[in-house]
Amino acid sequence: MRDESSALGHPYEIVSVRRAKPPPGAEGSDWYRYVITQGANTIHGCRQGNLTAVTWAVEQIVFQLNERRLGKRGRVHLVLAEKKTHS
Repeated sequence: MRDESSALGHPYEIVSVRRAKPPPGAEGSDWYRYVITQGANTIHGCRQGNLTAVTWAVEQIVFQLNERRLGKRGRVHLVLAEKKTHS
């Protein structure tokens, strides 16, 4: 059994974003492979685009993973108004 409590203390971080060949079955050029870590956990992924766009997208992934890891904050309870019916 893994000790997941140690991973909770570590945020997700980008380790690398590097140019790569297209993944099997994919077409086109400008592919990048990225690596994200959180403690001993590692996420590998591929994304197509220029380096700036891919890096920005991976930063957004890391941001969202860290937000989810910490729990959603500042949630607002919305109350929907009743619809008015016209007679």
